[in-house]
Amino acid sequence: MGKPFDVSKFRKEITKSIDGLSIGFNDPTDWISTGNYALNYLISGDFNRGIPLGKVTVFAGDSGAGKSYICSGNIIKNAQEQGIFVVLIDSENALDEDWLKALGVDTSESKLLKLSMAMIDDVAKTISTFMSDYKALPDGERPKVMFVIDSLGMLLTPTDVNQFDAGEMKGDLGRKPKALTALVRNCVNMFGSYNVGLVCTNHTYASQDMFDPDDKISGGQGFIYASSIVVAMKKMKLKEDEDGNKITDVMGIRAGCKVMKTRYAKPFEGVQVKIPYTTGMSPYSGLVDLIEKKGLLKKEGNSLVFTTTEGEIIKKFRKGWERNDDNCLDTVMKDFANIKEETVVDAVDE
Repeated sequence: MGKPFDVSKFRKEITKSIDGLSIGFNDPTDWISTGNYALNYLISGDFNRGIPLGKVTVFAGDSGAGKSYICSGNIIKNAQEQGIFVVLIDSENALDEDWLKALGVDTSESKLLKLSMAMIDDVAKTISTFMSDYKALPDGERPKVMFVIDSLGMLLTPTDVNQFDAGEMKGDLGRKPKALTALVRNCVNMFGSYNVGLVCTNHTYASQDMFDPDDKISGGQGFIYASSIVVAMKKMKLKEDEDGNKITDVMGIRAGCKVMKTRYAKPFEGVQVKIPYTTGMSPYSGLVDLIEKKGLLKKEGNSLVFTTTEGEIIKKFRKGWERNDDNCLDTVMKDFANIKEETVVDAVDE
C-alpha cells in the first residue's frame, strides 16, 4: 500500500509556495443594505441584506437614475452605521459635502476618506497600496473597509490625457475597457478573503440590438464578467403626489432596477423604486409589487390579501399596503423569512 496522503502537510506547502493564496471558503460575513428592502432581496435573497463585503458590486444606469443616491448615499450611510470605514473616490467632482450630509452620510475624517481622482491608474495604485498595508496588519486588527467609486465611466486612461494635451482626440484604442477589467479583476482577487469591498457606479447607453434591447453598460463586457454583482438602473419620471395619486408635475424619479448578475438570488429580476425629490426613497418602495409577483399577495376585489403561516389574514387596499399601514409589510417580510428558514431546516432533516 502507498503512503497515505497528508492533507495538512500539503496545505502548508502550497500556502508557502503561492503568495496571496487563500484556502477554504470565503462566504460574506458583512452585508450592507441599499436602503430598499425589495432591492436587497433581489440582490441577496434577503430583505435586510444588500451588498456584501469581499466582493465587487456595480450599479450602472443613465444619468439621474439614482446610482449615486443609492451608492454614495444609502450604502455609505448604512456601512458607517455598521462600523465600516469608507473610502469614497469621486471621479466626477459632483459629490458635495452638503448633499452627502443630507443623505445621512457622516463626512468626518474618522468615518470617511474622500478622494478626487480622474485616472484609472491612480485608483488602481491607491487600492493596491492600501491592500498591501492592510494584509500586513495582524489578524484581528484589520478594520472593515469599503471603497466606493463614483463613477467608473468618468475615469481616464493615460492615452486620453496625452491625446487631449496634444490636441488629437483619436479615442483610446480600446485601452479603457482593458484597464477597467484589470482593475475589477484585481480587486476581486485582493478582497476575496478580507472584509474589504468595492461598490462602483457606471454609465449605460441605449442598445442598438433589436434582439437584446436592454441598455448596455459602458466600458466593455470584461469587467462585467469579473464583477460579483451587477445592477442595471433605468430612469423614469415620477408623476405622483405623496398619496400616490397621478398628477402632471414631475415629483421625482422612478428607478427601474434589474439585477443582471448575482450569485445569491435569481438573476434578471427587477423592481421599480420611487425616489421623490422631497422625501427621498422609502425602504418599502417597490415591495408590494415584489411580494405580489411572488404570489404572497392575492387580489380579492379591490383589496390585496395576505395569509400568514399561522393563518392570520391581512386584508388592505393597495395604498394601505404601500403605506405599510399597521406594519403590514413588516409582517410579510418576517413571515417570509420564517418560511425560508423552515425550508432550510426541512432540507437538512431530509
